[in-house]
Amino acid sequence: MTLLALEGSIELGIIYAIMALGVFLSFRTLNMPDLTVDGSFTLGAACSAMLAVAGHPWLGLIAAMGAGFVAGNVTAWLHTKLKIQPLLAGILVMLALYSVNLRVMGGRANIPLINQTTIFSLLEGNDLAPLIIPVTILILIMVLLFLFLQTRFGLILRATGDNDQMVRAIGGNTDFTITIGLALSNALVALSGAIIAQYQSFTDISMGVGMVVIGLASVIIGEVIFGIRSLLRRLLAVVLGAMVYRLVIALAMEAGMPPTDMKLISAVVVAVALSMPVIRDYLLERKKRWVTRYGGEGGQADAKDK
Repeated sequence: MTLLALEGSIELGIIYAIMALGVFLSFRTLNMPDLTVDGSFTLGAACSAMLAVAGHPWLGLIAAMGAGFVAGNVTAWLHTKLKIQPLLAGILVMLALYSVNLRVMGGRANIPLINQTTIFSLLEGNDLAPLIIPVTILILIMVLLFLFLQTRFGLILRATGDNDQMVRAIGGNTDFTITIGLALSNALVALSGAIIAQYQSFTDISMGVGMVVIGLASVIIGEVIFGIRSLLRRLLAVVLGAMVYRLVIALAMEAGMPPTDMKLISAVVVAVALSMPVIRDYLLERKKRWVTRYGGEGGQADAKDK
């Protein structure tokens, strides 16, 4: 892998890590598969692009988070108030957001940002700008998220994902908790889309397709490789998992895989990551049997020789 490809993979991994933290909130903390992600990612990119064209790139990030927050609220409302299954609620909002995103983009399928002022213009002339700014934003989000999840409400949020009936039994409002959790999740996803739009200097209506798969891949790869012993370690695992995922994609492209196969590779990576606990248990069981059969016999043979 060339140095340029490695640098690009790390930069993208850092930006996608923000989206992965959002998926972590819904998928792991609330234990809810939220497909709103595909739509809210593009929504954030659309808001960011339109405001960047208007000369307000930083305001674009704030607007993107607000729009993602609202999208998450809608999904939560469909689930908590209308009792629609969370998976279906996410699909409905994702479909609706396709039309909303087109309206935000003025009816255009893509918006170029070439020669426009972006958040990276702040460090114009510095080759490390695409790395420094996303890293700064990511660290700030990680610190705030870590502190938030240790507050009383954060603990209730985590408990809701583990056992919502218990939370209701002690007087907790799980509907409100789910609403805030999904809203924050999609706000982070939209922020990631907003940064990606300005990083790659264009926004496309279909750029959010498969984002939920990328987010799941980052979360699962991070957990399998780096562990989940503590909250801080879980957050770091998600971030590092996003970088590992981008490196895997970059290696696949360096090996000659066509870009049209990237979604297939993503699906395979997620499938392998999801099956890692089963594979690990199988290998441990095989090793245990091997040691019992051959190690035990070897030990008995050594005892007889003595």
